[in-house]
Order: sequence, then structure tokens, then C-alpha cells
Amino acid sequence: MRGSTRRTPGRVAVVGAGMVGLSTAWFLQEAGVEVTVLDRSGVAAGSSWGNAGWLTPGLAAPLPEPAVLKYGLRAMFSPSSPLYIPPTADPRMLRWLAQFARNCTPARWNKAMHGMFPLIEGALPAFDALEAGGVTARTQPADPLTAAFRTAQDSKGLLEEFAHLRKAGRPVDFEILDGADARNSEPVLADEITRVVRFFGQRFIDPAQYVQAIAASVRARGGLIAEGAEVRSIHPTGSCVTVADEDYDAVVLAHGAWINGLARQAGVRQIVQAGRGYSFTVKMDQLPNGPVYFTQQKIVCTPLGDRARIAGTMEFRDVTAPKDPRRIQALVSQVRALLHGAQLDDREHEWVGARPCTADGLPLIGAGSNSRVFVAGGHGMWGVFLGPVSGRLLAEQITTGQRPDALRAVDPLR
Repeated sequence: MRGSTRRTPGRVAVVGAGMVGLSTAWFLQEAGVEVTVLDRSGVAAGSSWGNAGWLTPGLAAPLPEPAVLKYGLRAMFSPSSPLYIPPTADPRMLRWLAQFARNCTPARWNKAMHGMFPLIEGALPAFDALEAGGVTARTQPADPLTAAFRTAQDSKGLLEEFAHLRKAGRPVDFEILDGADARNSEPVLADEITRVVRFFGQRFIDPAQYVQAIAASVRARGGLIAEGAEVRSIHPTGSCVTVADEDYDAVVLAHGAWINGLARQAGVRQIVQAGRGYSFTVKMDQLPNGPVYFTQQKIVCTPLGDRARIAGTMEFRDVTAPKDPRRIQALVSQVRALLHGAQLDDREHEWVGARPCTADGLPLIGAGSNSRVFVAGGHGMWGVFLGPVSGRLLAEQITTGQRPDALRAVDPLR
């Protein structure tokens, strides 16, 4: 039966050393499995590195929604837009965009949201399990996380989303502040901010540091992490699967926006499109009290050590395309008008990362067409947040041969 194994695998290869792949490896080790992680670059070298690091049950949602489609059609030719879709003749990209557009309806968004609920529910407990099991990095409370708006009208979309979550049985604990109270709640906000929505129960991390800590724990428990190992093909047989000239009992494909080629070998028809995000770090005259989210501009600010990471934008483009400096400049221009005290002319760590996005907004987690080949990818903007719970649930499926109910909606072969 697809999705089951006859015995607990003794040796598993994991392709991808980001949050998803390393979390899967770690939870496989919890079940006594010997793991080898292979990555084309290195630990946290992909979209895990420059991520904003938000662990936010109150914000996690599928990307395709009616508002995104409407905005995207207006902005698709503007490199300065928060959402940028460059003109393209790539047939695979055009096919993905058409599928994405079909999913931008309230009914399909609600269906996908319900499919994500079990992952969201288990996300923070999975981080707790990592830390209780020896991972030395720690999540930090975002107490509170502040969403900032120029006008009360601008907050309408976020509040409507909170209302939908409440109706679905997932209420968000938040408060609204206006005028001077809004600006005084977070002194780094520009004077033109007139409303903030502060919500609670969220967390954040330094993603590169956290992923490195998981890697250190995997190694300390006997796991092998092979960096600079690009896997171009997999060869499953009745008794094993060959990966990089080595035989394993099973393989997990968890290499982000590069997953398409190997996933097709596993029978996955869904296209994973790179939704590229940009970030940089800056010194600030005063760091924010906690993470700040400018929802209209799709920009986030996360305090990490003595600097702030500014991140944002969504750019549907080929995963191998070079960094577009216009996207960094668009972030800089927006932030000048939104934050006080950011030393934007002294930027460091300018970065672009390829978030792996599916057309329906749901990740791909589970068995492929061969019961020895598993997929863990397509998390979009939520790979850091949902990586540990994805790894925990997939490790359960691999080691028990039974698919957890929480993975039913994210079947890679759907």
C-alpha cells in the first residue's frame, strides 16, 4: 500500500539541509534511524538562511487568496511592487501561475486553510520537542508581534482574516491601538502610522542559527551531513533506494525550490515554483521591542542580536536567476517611510532566497509513488515555521508505515 513500509527503515538519506530536511533527520534519529543528509551547498544555505524567522500561528495561511490575485495582476510588471511577476514565456511558470490563479477563491483558500490547521497546531510543540531533545538554540517570544498600518482602513484585511480564523475555531489573541497610543507602543514606527494590531502567543528565531543548532545535534547523535553533494537522480528498487551511489532503506526529498526534478521521479505532478524573498540587516538607533509587520507593504522587521533584519517581497522567478538589486531598493524606499532610526545606507547581508511555493498553497509531505521515496517541501513562506512539525510527522510515517491524519491534506500525489 502506498505510504506504508514493511519494516522500520534502518538507514535513510535526506536531500536538503534546511529547516525541513534537518528537522526530518532529527526526528528520524529519535526513532533510532541512521541518517545521512546531503545538500548541494551547505547547512541553511537556501531559504532558511535569510528568512525573517517568524513562528506565527496567527499569521500562517495559504498564499493563494483573492486579494493576492487582484493585487498581483495590477503589479505584475512593476519591479518595485511587493509582489512581482516578471513577464515570462516559460511554459512551466505560466502553467503554475494559471493553477495559482484558479486557487485564489474564498472557497479554495478556506479548504487549504483547514488543511494547514493540523500543521499549525503542532508547529510550536515541535520546536519545544527539538529543544527538549538537545537542540541548543531557543525560540524567543514575540510579546507582542506588532502589525502596523497607516490608516484604520488598511487593517481591514488582517482583521477579516482573524475573524475567519475565529469562525474556524482558531481565535487569535490581539488588541488594537490607534493614534498616539499606536505609535507609542512601538517607538521605531514612523509618525504616519495611525493604527497597530498587537497580537500575542507568537515566537521568532534567528533561522540560520537555529538550523545550524539542529545540524549540530544531528551530527552529535551520529548523523552524517554531506555538504556540496548535489543529488541529480534517485534509483528505488524493491529492496532499497540508491542515492549518490549509496543504498538506503528510504530517501526524503526536502531540498526546497530545487525539488521539482527529483519529485517528478517520485510521481509528484505538482509544480514547486520559487517565490523569492529578499532581506538585509541594518543597525538601528533603537531596536524594535519585538517583530514588526507592515502588511500592506509585505515587509517585516525582526530584531536579531544588535541588528534588525528587514525582509519582504514575493517574486515569482526562476530559482537560479541572479539577485535583482531593484528589489532591495524597493525594500529600502518603503522602510525609509515606515521606520525611524534604520541605518539603511549601511546595509549588510543582502540576500535573496527561493521559497518553494505550490499552486494551492499547501506543502507536499508524505510518500511518493514508491513507498521508499518521501517528499517534504512546498511550504512557501512557512518552511521555517512548519519545518519541525513536518519533519516530526513525516518521520512518524516513515518509521511506522502509517500516514498521520495531519498529513492527509498535504499528500504529495494529490
